Amino acid sequence: MSSILSIQNFTKYYGAVRALNNVSFEVPEGSVFGILGPNGSGKTTLLSIILDVLKATAGTYSWFGQPNSPDQRKKIGSLLETPNFYHYLSATDNLKITQAISGRGVGSDLDIVLKKVNLYERRNSKFKTFSLGMKQRLAVGAALLGEPMVMVLDEPTNGLDPVGIAEIRQLIIDLRNQGHTIIMASHLLDEVEKVCTHVAILKTGNLLTTGAVEEVLMDEDVVEAAAANLEGLAAALKRICSNVTIDTTAKTVNAVFPKGTAQLESINSFCFQNGITLNHLLLKKKRLEARFFELTNN
Repeated sequence: MSSILSIQNFTKYYGAVRALNNVSFEVPEGSVFGILGPNGSGKTTLLSIILDVLKATAGTYSWFGQPNSPDQRKKIGSLLETPNFYHYLSATDNLKITQAISGRGVGSDLDIVLKKVNLYERRNSKFKTFSLGMKQRLAVGAALLGEPMVMVLDEPTNGLDPVGIAEIRQLIIDLRNQGHTIIMASHLLDEVEKVCTHVAILKTGNLLTTGAVEEVLMDEDVVEAAAANLEGLAAALKRICSNVTIDTTAKTVNAVFPKGTAQLESINSFCFQNGITLNHLLLKKKRLEARFFELTNN
């Protein structure tokens, strides 16, 4: 899988404050890449640099394997803050104005964009009649003008109600399925876990980890097992694993092994040889929440 964006050694100072510290990572083509971190971690600063809104103090980046240029920038749609739409104009007319001001997608069929963001049926409705989620989808539609290959979104579900959040999450998945690469900043762990294929985790401007979401979460092998005698099962597993706990609520035993070392067939056989018949055995990944708190020491 080729890289859409390559970032090398980003450092950014605001006076004496260091917002980014030697950050490097690559965004694979066709991914939904989440830049995750608490407020103040440097997410928006990083997006502003790759969109040429800010200049890095040090470091370089390239789009599509080429140095940044106006031609490369035309392939990128962005939503750093919600555009100011006219409340008494329709969705179509608002996009026409955005089109004229930005110069992107002039002469193209706006119906295609409206269908992508699921607003075609409401294309003639006034903006003031839209729900929060619909307003945000129209903002994403404005970023889609000119048919960009890449979408850069800063906190795309910020301020939305649960219905609006669900709409935007589904839209991001749909856009990826239509061939767009999505780069999005978020502080919402659940959001990243549900829609992102890859992630970079920042804390106070430092890159803590990056990679495919599955790889980031599977830093250890967490084995979940169950049997009629939980105490006996736990005692047996402690002979082959140093980190064993009983979950009395779920009625399971969790054993944590170093990454790549847990063999379910061997564990099942070991338990059977010790007189324990398992009725449940699963190799599971950690929740992103748990992994995030481990990395950020929160």
